[in-house]
Amino acid sequence: MIASDKGFAGEREDKSGEAIDKIVKAKGYIVEKKVIIPDEEDSIMKEMIHMVDDLKVDLILTTGGTGFSPRDVTPEATIKVCDRMANGISEAIRSYSLSITPRAMLSRAVSGIRKETLIINLPGSPKAVNESLDYIMDSVTHGLEILTGKTHDCAR
Repeated sequence: MIASDKGFAGEREDKSGEAIDKIVKAKGYIVEKKVIIPDEEDSIMKEMIHMVDDLKVDLILTTGGTGFSPRDVTPEATIKVCDRMANGISEAIRSYSLSITPRAMLSRAVSGIRKETLIINLPGSPKAVNESLDYIMDSVTHGLEILTGKTHDCAR
């Protein structure tokens, strides 16, 4: 899910969503839905709830809306729809990203769980999306196996 007023209005090409699509498909995931929505908390929440409750996807990756702009509300929407938080994922992304740029400290991204779906906010730039997903995907895959009951392993 891409949160972008300009992308939604057709004023900006979606490169971050394309980066997500390419990486997750290369890792063997099936992309059920890709959507660009405006930076509006209610719209973001409604789409996340639909993806979890109706489509029953295992993973939602968002891009955009995690900065300091008043319109950046993706973390707030994510927190409101989640039953539990998975803070370590976003902390790991920020920590790794800080080794690349000090501006990573400005990310307000969060990660959480709604039912059996993991939701992860990613940065808005394609470069940062690539770096973040390359860093976390193996661990995320393992976490999803545990969350969805597709493995008997448990994280220690």
